[in-house]
Amino acid sequence: MNSIAQGFAKVRHQLQQAELAAQRPVGSVQLLAVSKTKPAADIAAAYWLGQRHFGENYLQEALKKQQELSAFDISWHFIGPIQSNKTKAIASHFAWVHSVDRLKIAERLSEQRPDYLPPLNICLQVNISDETSKSGIDLADLPDLVEQLSRLPRLRLRGVMAIPEPQLDYQAQCQPYRRLYQAVRLLKRSDLDTFSFGMSGDLQAAISEGATMVRIGTALFGERPSQ
Repeated sequence: MNSIAQGFAKVRHQLQQAELAAQRPVGSVQLLAVSKTKPAADIAAAYWLGQRHFGENYLQEALKKQQELSAFDISWHFIGPIQSNKTKAIASHFAWVHSVDRLKIAERLSEQRPDYLPPLNICLQVNISDETSKSGIDLADLPDLVEQLSRLPRLRLRGVMAIPEPQLDYQAQCQPYRRLYQAVRLLKRSDLDTFSFGMSGDLQAAISEGATMVRIGTALFGERPSQ
């Protein structure tokens, strides 16, 4: 078994154990393989292991890999910061965007989403730990932005994404996810069905607090090269 196969086997086992510990159905949490900085060959190897959803942070790198892997039935997720001059390409080449943090970006994505494609799946990024170094809206602004994005015709608002401040303590890891999950449920919107929570270091906490999708990279593909 090669290293990528070993990584996927280990992470899938961890996902299953976390689902069981949270008394959730096995398979209820989707694995998003974060493939940034990894070559197309690694994505192809993961594809043949059954993985279909891949997350990319850097637009030009992602577009090159999409072209190389055009024969593969992959669902591409954009999970990095979004610049206004990149919205057209993102709207045209991705099925999901997890990192929308302002109305202007959402409006551009809606306007530039091609008519021949289904509505673009959107998650709002919430800066749940109020870190100045991170993107995302304030939790208090969530209801208004949800309402505004719900009116945009070429988008399908699916839920929220968060990257809390790293914590080693399990309960400390749970708290920000719990706050955000409860805030979304208070909106009483049945269409908000996606909670893009959790990475390698806090996977179990994220799943215990309602994650429906976890974003895992290094644990699947190995360490990334230094930038």
